[in-house]
Amino acid sequence: MGLAKSELFTDKQNQIAQLAKVFGHPARVAILEHLFKINSCVCGDLVNEIGLAQPTISQHLKELKHLGLIQGTIEGTSVCYCINTTNWIKMKQLLNAFLDQDVNNASNCC
Repeated sequence: MGLAKSELFTDKQNQIAQLAKVFGHPARVAILEHLFKINSCVCGDLVNEIGLAQPTISQHLKELKHLGLIQGTIEGTSVCYCINTTNWIKMKQLLNAFLDQDVNNASNCC
C-alpha cells in the first residue's frame, strides 16, 4: 500500500482527513452519540451499549482520544470518558468551514 504523503498537504487538509477517518466507522459514531446522551461513560458501559468486545471498544476510544474528541479520567480501575467540548467546537468550526464552501459553477460542469 502506498504512503499518504501527508506532508504534501496543508495542516487543515490533514486535520479534515483525520476527522473523516474517525467518523468513518459506525462504532465510533455510536460511541460519540452515547457519550453525548449520558455526558460521561465508564468503558464497561460502552461494551454493553455498543455490543462489541472490550478490546474493540478500547481501540475505538483510543482513536477518538488521539484526535482529542474525547477525554478520559481514571476512577479506580475504570476510565471515565466524556466529550472534550473545546475540541468538539473546534472540530465543528473546521468541518463547517469546509462543508459550507459553495459550488459556484456546478451547472456549467460536465
